[in-house]
Amino acid sequence: MTIAPPAIEAGLATRQSLAHGPLGIALLHIERARRGLAPWQSVHRQLAAVRPLIDGDDASLFLGAPAMTYVLHLAAADSDRYAGALRTLDDVVATHIRRRLAAAHARIDQGRYASFAEYDLFRGLTGLGALLLRRRPESDELKAVLEYLVRLTEPAAGPKGQPLPGWWVGHAPAGQRAATPGGHANAGLAHGITGPLALLALAKRHGITVNGHDAAMARICRWLDRIRRSDHHGTRWPRWIATTGPTSAAPTAPSWCYGVPGVARAQQLAAIALGDEDRKRMAERALLYCLSDPHQLDQLTTRGLCHGIGGLLRTVQRVAEDAEIPTVFTDRLPELRERFLALAPPEDDGFLEGAAGAALAFQSPEPGSAPANDWDACLLLC
Repeated sequence: MTIAPPAIEAGLATRQSLAHGPLGIALLHIERARRGLAPWQSVHRQLAAVRPLIDGDDASLFLGAPAMTYVLHLAAADSDRYAGALRTLDDVVATHIRRRLAAAHARIDQGRYASFAEYDLFRGLTGLGALLLRRRPESDELKAVLEYLVRLTEPAAGPKGQPLPGWWVGHAPAGQRAATPGGHANAGLAHGITGPLALLALAKRHGITVNGHDAAMARICRWLDRIRRSDHHGTRWPRWIATTGPTSAAPTAPSWCYGVPGVARAQQLAAIALGDEDRKRMAERALLYCLSDPHQLDQLTTRGLCHGIGGLLRTVQRVAEDAEIPTVFTDRLPELRERFLALAPPEDDGFLEGAAGAALAFQSPEPGSAPANDWDACLLLC
């Protein structure tokens, strides 16, 4: 069922990509089948060509065996669909996670910097933990992932002995090679520390905690407080901090992956988990500033989930579910829907930046409506 090739062939990787390939498109088919709008055969056809499954070091929530597990779990729901395949995949994923955890702890023991691929949502242990929280919440592997994330928040030593955040990475953000000499600490939900923050908060919400759980969330929140900027444009966080200082704190596109919406949702979840009403109000106000600023909204130029209006739509829906005053967010949905429709449909069919994800985000942004399943758990929004 699985393979661990020395190098993944591009076509195989695309077929097994939750972000860009048929696995992600299947999420839309599953949602439609659950609503009775399409036959389940469309889901089966979408998944039939996805094999053999990747289970090397590159496998993650968004690629290979773990990605297939996530999709089949949503497709199965409370039925016995795919039961045999899921039992096999559960064992494959557990073995994979144990191997990844051993490597991560060895890296920390050796005093080396982390990497996105080790810990983040897309490629790392945070994404694998999000899968386990849905699929096997009582597993030893989930608790081990949470324990690793607690350790990740502990300070690391910089080259001159200065303390650095434990999630400091030795590389630059993608496409920004010259921006962060000496590495950086990332704040985004997709690649930064707010991904682990959201997972720790969601796990506690499900009654799952480990030693140091609250202290780890508090460390992350204090760091976010230190880098937070507030002015007449609102409250926001720089995308990353380098040894030369923070990236520009000017208002940027309010995207799910790097922008205020994702960071605010993670802090709203953490505030709920920690009983911190002040932080919850701050996070919700930060998102409201974005929604009230046409200049920021105009920077969203696609319908996609990652960088586009679709991601903002879904984030606003999730924030509204937990907000002190839900209507201040749900009242904004009609305008967001208009902005969505004014943009050109994605050329790509995929989930993260393509038509499938955009359709999922758009389908239920009305007050009182809800998706048939939590497809956005892979975005750490719920």
